[in-house]
Amino acid sequence: MMINVGVIGFGLAGKSFHAPLVDAVDRLKLAGVVTSRKEEVARAFPGVAVVQTAEALIADPSIGLVVIATPNELHAPLAKAALEAGKHVVIDKPFAVDPADGAALIELAAARGLVLSVFHNRRWDADFLTVLDVLGSGALGEVMLAELRWDRFRPAIKPGWREATVEQGGGMVADLGPHLIDQALQLFGTPEAITAHIAAQRPNVVVDDYFELTLYYGERRVIVSASTLVVSARPRFALHGSKGSFVKHGLDPQEAMLRAGVSPNDAGFGEEAPEAFGTLTVADGQPELVPSIRGDWRRYYEGVADAILGDAPVPVDPADALTGLKLIALARRSAAEGRRLTV
Repeated sequence: MMINVGVIGFGLAGKSFHAPLVDAVDRLKLAGVVTSRKEEVARAFPGVAVVQTAEALIADPSIGLVVIATPNELHAPLAKAALEAGKHVVIDKPFAVDPADGAALIELAAARGLVLSVFHNRRWDADFLTVLDVLGSGALGEVMLAELRWDRFRPAIKPGWREATVEQGGGMVADLGPHLIDQALQLFGTPEAITAHIAAQRPNVVVDDYFELTLYYGERRVIVSASTLVVSARPRFALHGSKGSFVKHGLDPQEAMLRAGVSPNDAGFGEEAPEAFGTLTVADGQPELVPSIRGDWRRYYEGVADAILGDAPVPVDPADALTGLKLIALARRSAAEGRRLTV
């Protein structure tokens, strides 16, 4: 069975992530895109319809799955409209701006018997899959400190709603926070408490552009952090346990490949170069390079197709994304009050 897919939005997320990934999955057909960039759609995806409005795409009876890749503040209202129209829905992260809206969407999807999922594609990053494998091997022993960081050097404010306007849903906590928190939740579960520091560090910036969250799991500490003013990036992952440490620099290559027009079905897609491999160091041992597992964001949309066809649960449960939203809300409160808060 072929599932017709409509994508709302053709900015970075729609153009470089969702549309190519949908197009790469056999049981999904990219059927329509809501955008004013008609020529770009025609060049990248010949034959795909360009639809003028989200309302028109949602009303199209041939569309079975609606993908929402719009500014964050539109996620919840568009998802609600699509679910009410009987469509399955994928929402780019963050799930919603307000956790209450996320909870309402979960209830609505369940009541209508529809698939609802959130695009936490970073679960299929090469580095994250490798971290999962190293943890599962037991080589680190009991991990007591884990740091998940995402550094950039972007001293100039990027035009657009994410950094240059005060529209609801902008800022780095809303942009990178959902990915980092979701990875921490996948690795270690829900923390007992949280402490947060959130700041706007660049001149004239109007949204947060730095954060560091400390998640408490008994005596274990998990730090998730992102900055826009780091020239020499810190490790993307650094996990330290009773038997050893695993340290991994650099970002998963899939985003850069997709931006460059590489197809997810091309040979070598998602593979990291040896110089990007992480290092495992065990007690009384020499550092050892750990080859990265191939990253593959297609697995997310393959899972969505499985869920719609009744073959499997959704690849990302929206309840997980809702937990992440609640932690972000709690982090903002912690930063504002300057204290540790129980989850």
